[in-house]
Amino acid sequence: MAVSDLSPALRASASSRPHPKARPGYGKRSVPQQCPPREADFTLLPDRERHIAGYVDALPEGAAMDIKSLARSQPLYGQMAVGSALRALGVAGHLRHVRCLSGENGDQVRWVTRTFWSRVAHDNEWWDAFLAAEERRSAPVPTAKAVDPPARLPVPVPASEPAPVHVPAQPTAPVVPQQRTAEPQPQPQSRPGPSPAFAALARLGRADSRLALSGADCAALEQAAAEWFERGVDADYLTHALTAGLPASIGSPFGFVRRRLRDKLPPRLPAAAPASRATPVRRLMMECTECGAPGRPEAFRDGLCRHCRESGPVV
Repeated sequence: MAVSDLSPALRASASSRPHPKARPGYGKRSVPQQCPPREADFTLLPDRERHIAGYVDALPEGAAMDIKSLARSQPLYGQMAVGSALRALGVAGHLRHVRCLSGENGDQVRWVTRTFWSRVAHDNEWWDAFLAAEERRSAPVPTAKAVDPPARLPVPVPASEPAPVHVPAQPTAPVVPQQRTAEPQPQPQSRPGPSPAFAALARLGRADSRLALSGADCAALEQAAAEWFERGVDADYLTHALTAGLPASIGSPFGFVRRRLRDKLPPRLPAAAPASRATPVRRLMMECTECGAPGRPEAFRDGLCRHCRESGPVV
């Protein structure tokens, strides 16, 4: 869709619908030391990318950055156009999709997806250095173990013989025969509810009707989805990974979900090594802007994995 004679960039205030906030820990994150917004921002980009960039730039911190929310909140472009524009903005150096490890202070350990945004375009070397610094900054700081104060020793007291105490005799109460109580009846056991993996698969159809699964489909895919939960993700993360960037039509929801469960399975965190040979746990991984595949930041160029770089852009 070509649009001409408009302002240099679309701002979020121009939208007729309020933009939703992402769940805590997810969403937009602006890089530090941003320059003030100017009318000339993003003027070197094509029309579509310029308008999407202006809209994203005006969003607050923590705003939802998934394709469906962006397409629903701004009036100019649909989901396919927004997805292509985000890919182009990643190649231009304005954004990176990143998975961050969260919730290690007594909470559930999980991976959250964040979109780091920069008003100024940066090259790959700048982004690699920024993400390395972000990973070091998010590492937990070891706290000193609190030491209990030493217990005070009791002061010895001279022993003295206690005075004799006269205890009056208590009358003996008559013995009452105990009544035989009825034996408790066994309570009927309640049927266990569906597992978190089954429930997450059953709710896919509500998130997007193209992925509606039957009860038999959910039961067949339950074990594959349960492996995601074993690797530290939650139901919201699983739903986002399975519904992001859907094609216009899906012939077999069962086959499509089964393949995504296999291809986009998150990595398993390594087991904790002894303190003498401890290796740092990877706390940050980049996501491909096109397909969402995770990996080390240095393995990506222009925000894309090797497969998506070789396959070419999707217009």
